[in-house]
Amino acid sequence: MTVTREPAATADSVDRASWGPLPRRRPARRVPALLAIRTPIPAAGRWTLTVASIVVPLAAWQIGSMLVDGQPDFLPSPLESVAAGVEMARTGQLWTDTAATVGRVLRGFGLAVAVSVPLGLLMGSFQAGRAALEPMIGLLRYLPASAFIPLLIIWLGLGEPSKVALIFIATVFFNTLMTANVVRTVPAGLIDVSYTLGARRFEVLRKVIVPHSLPGMIDAIRVNAAAAWNFVVVAELINAQSGLGYRIVRSQRFNQLDNIFAVLIVIALIGVAIDLALRTTRDRVGRWAA
Repeated sequence: MTVTREPAATADSVDRASWGPLPRRRPARRVPALLAIRTPIPAAGRWTLTVASIVVPLAAWQIGSMLVDGQPDFLPSPLESVAAGVEMARTGQLWTDTAATVGRVLRGFGLAVAVSVPLGLLMGSFQAGRAALEPMIGLLRYLPASAFIPLLIIWLGLGEPSKVALIFIATVFFNTLMTANVVRTVPAGLIDVSYTLGARRFEVLRKVIVPHSLPGMIDAIRVNAAAAWNFVVVAELINAQSGLGYRIVRSQRFNQLDNIFAVLIVIALIGVAIDLALRTTRDRVGRWAA
């Protein structure tokens, strides 16, 4: 006669027996389209939010200027700032300063893009380029660009070269690393297939890596263009005789806050125009990446 024995209770079975019932989750509530993650919203809602994002800050600005009524030199209203901008445009100051600042940004940041994009391609495509360049560039990007002002004055003087060089230093290292990161996202499968089909190294770089990375490169330029505009004001503190940053400093000396706000509005409008132009370019050259 065969005797079967029950398996001894293990520690796991005892512990599981002592577990309480799992908590019961309530049914998920229906989320409005405006709050759903990555869900398209109606055109009316999108336009409403867009308009509100502009109207609400302007209303807060207007209310703030009314709360300090009697102190017009402390916070001018939006209309007073626009009127000051119109007056500067009528006298020609605004056009002269805008042209000077835009020229400096184009030269400084344009030179940074011309240097950083090839370096980023080299670092992102070749391990040897990454090993040779990334440690030094990663170190230099942490140095504040404004700390180079005394050196730039000594090396380049007080003229335009020092201002352009400051904008270049402030943007070239970040744009290089961001470009390299974009290039490294190119799928290895695309590169392997290209070699399998007989493409040579330069053809892979020109026909696969660059087209795949171009939308991301433009996004990196969009981000760093804002940094260029931030540093142009600092650059124009170096003995400038024209420019939007120069106009801000000069207005501060004479307590002309309406002129300062007018210049800030102009800088914001130019920045938005540049961003829209780059975004449109990005969507056209990389529709597949949208």
